[in-house]
Amino acid sequence: MLEGSCNCKAIRFDVRGNWKGASNCHCGQCRKQSGHVWASAFAPVTDIQISGDPRWYRSSDSAKRGFCPTFGAFLFWKHDAEDTMSFALGALDGPTGLHLEKHIFVADKGDYYDIADGLPQHDQ
Repeated sequence: MLEGSCNCKAIRFDVRGNWKGASNCHCGQCRKQSGHVWASAFAPVTDIQISGDPRWYRSSDSAKRGFCPTFGAFLFWKHDAEDTMSFALGALDGPTGLHLEKHIFVADKGDYYDIADGLPQHDQ
């Protein structure tokens, strides 16, 4: 099981098994929301238990982003048509055993950095 929270602990979450897809997202929305890139993995919604009351921002016609209403931390991303939800790797407590698998939306990455870790890169 993975456990995580925002910095002020108003939102806590547990992820029970079946997580995958650890990636860095370089899309413009993730960069604006996080201040750089957003590292996340995903799991079935039924495997993620959230304590507290995150605020949900409708970031597009098909997806929403969950964040702490007190601290403002960007914690979750959910596509309407999927039964999975992404969660912030940076919000996890302690060792996770996870390793990044890929970079996504690299066509939108900032021009102020390079991706040089050898992981697969996907334009979208």
